[in-house]
Amino acid sequence: MTGPLTKYRAMLAEGGLRPDPAQAMAVEKLESLNNALASYKPAQGEQGWLARFGFGQRSAKPLRWSPGDCESAELKQGLYIYGEVGRGKSMLMDLFFSSAPVEAKQRVHFHEFMRNVHAGVHQWRQDRSRKENDPIPELARGIARNSWLLCFDELQVTDIGDAMILGRLFQELFALGVVVVTTSNRPPDDLYKDGLQRERFLPFITLLKQRLDLLELNSDRDYRLGRKKGIQVYYVPEGGINGGGGGDADLARCFDRLTGGRAPRVEQIHVLGRSWAVPRSADGVAWFGFDELCRSALGPTDYLELATLYHTVIVSGVPALSPANRDAAKRFVTLIDALYEHKVTFICSAEVAPQMLYANGDGSFEFHRTVSRLMEMQSEEYLLRAHLT
Repeated sequence: MTGPLTKYRAMLAEGGLRPDPAQAMAVEKLESLNNALASYKPAQGEQGWLARFGFGQRSAKPLRWSPGDCESAELKQGLYIYGEVGRGKSMLMDLFFSSAPVEAKQRVHFHEFMRNVHAGVHQWRQDRSRKENDPIPELARGIARNSWLLCFDELQVTDIGDAMILGRLFQELFALGVVVVTTSNRPPDDLYKDGLQRERFLPFITLLKQRLDLLELNSDRDYRLGRKKGIQVYYVPEGGINGGGGGDADLARCFDRLTGGRAPRVEQIHVLGRSWAVPRSADGVAWFGFDELCRSALGPTDYLELATLYHTVIVSGVPALSPANRDAAKRFVTLIDALYEHKVTFICSAEVAPQMLYANGDGSFEFHRTVSRLMEMQSEEYLLRAHLT
């Protein structure tokens, strides 16, 4: 099978990519790991997971590759690629995952993976026949049995529940020989920064640094900005937001353009011990209906977390606002303030132009600042600013 390096060079030759030294270094590392996987076998001794499922005893074959200047290369079980948004991390993961000579592999967004982990823990605890007190070892064996190559998109930790479970889970996975490749916007030392009981999370950071080769994708070029250049972000459909005027079709084209055509998925945002859903998301873009964001029980902390996690927020069906829907209008103002402060790209379909969104009645004067921000957020100068996480 053609490796990631060959595919990367083909894309350069075809003009689909521009030369980038940081990306070139990353793809060389991924190529080395890809080659090593062809002859790698996870840990499968008497205590290994294959023995537990009746496949007999086989010796483990260490993962030998060239992950950098580490003294014990065979102990490195994957790669942690981090860097600012728009540097090509997802594209490189695409190349690696499609090439990896492994059948038992899985590529998953990290939040989705952790949601499945928590569901597994909950199901385990419902089974009263179990004698063990700790669900993590069995859960890890199940994961390793199905996928011993795990590729994570956007590893980030914001939920204390995730933080408390990660160290023990990954200790078990690495012990079973699972290989991990992950992307993140943050270096390991910045994960779960300022989180509750972070001292209990620190062993996971130490584990990542011990078992994964770390690579910063420090390109000085933000490729996502190129996707945003010249894009229209504010749509007023001729047939109205509920009249089949094509607003959603316009937003869908924006979503495809900014995500590189990736399929949307549901994600969860965790804030202060509770969760709420992002109904459609991919590659740092979140898409909501107006009611989902502004007629739900969400507040400033929720919008700030949204603005931190996503570089683009799309909202369909923004209605004309008035004292009759004052609560929704207040949430909309708070939302725009959070997005503006974090330099998030805001794309929407709306019933009327910004100047007419809250034209009359009590509260219209206070809405003037939001109108000003909505106008500025359409400018190319704003769109090309870096997202502040």
